[in-house]
Amino acid sequence: MKPSRYTRSTMSSSQVQIAQQVVESILAQKLSPGERLGEQELAELFGVSRTLVREALMQLQARGFVEVRTRKGWYVVEPSVEEARDAFSARRIIEGGILREAGRPLQSVLHRLRDHIAQEEQAIEEADAATRAFLLADFHVCLAECLGQRLLCDVLRDLTARTTLAASLYQSKHDAGQSCAEHAAIVAALEQGQLESARELMLTHIGSVEAALGSSAPDTAAGGERLRAALTQLARPPLRKIS
Repeated sequence: MKPSRYTRSTMSSSQVQIAQQVVESILAQKLSPGERLGEQELAELFGVSRTLVREALMQLQARGFVEVRTRKGWYVVEPSVEEARDAFSARRIIEGGILREAGRPLQSVLHRLRDHIAQEEQAIEEADAATRAFLLADFHVCLAECLGQRLLCDVLRDLTARTTLAASLYQSKHDAGQSCAEHAAIVAALEQGQLESARELMLTHIGSVEAALGSSAPDTAAGGERLRAALTQLARPPLRKIS
């Protein structure tokens, strides 16, 4: 298989960029719930001081992605079932609201959304698991941005990352092909000017992803090499910067 078109060859070193890299890896399901994030390993990986790494981790802690365990260090959070349900509920409110307020999108917007779905389909066909996971999650941020809700993009990205952690932890059975098809149906409804139908399709889609969660979580364990692979061999498109 040819190398992914989204493979990143260099790493960023600023506090914000380290935090962004961790979130991207969560969205691509390269970082798992309960995974240890060693300060020294991260400092060596990114070529920065442990102080800078610690500041980035504190930023991620404030956003609800990592936690400190006494005398153990930093770990990716393992959301409870209730926390997962809360994140899905928040997504329904935000994404349903975005579509309720949307007007009929321009052709340029529809072209961008169709292109995103084409990339999802290609990643599924090529069995590019990380790119596939990232694109399926990023569709929701892309849609919000395309519909002019740029102020909500960062909020929605964080909520989508939280539900991605839940899907990883509780071993979601939701099929990637099904998600892609549901995205395509939402865009088709928008293209036909059926805005209420698009909203209902979105709510059904989020509900089906939530319903596919299992009821129990497996034990998680990871070492330094696993962490390095998760953060340096990530195949995914870059997050769009929201200005």
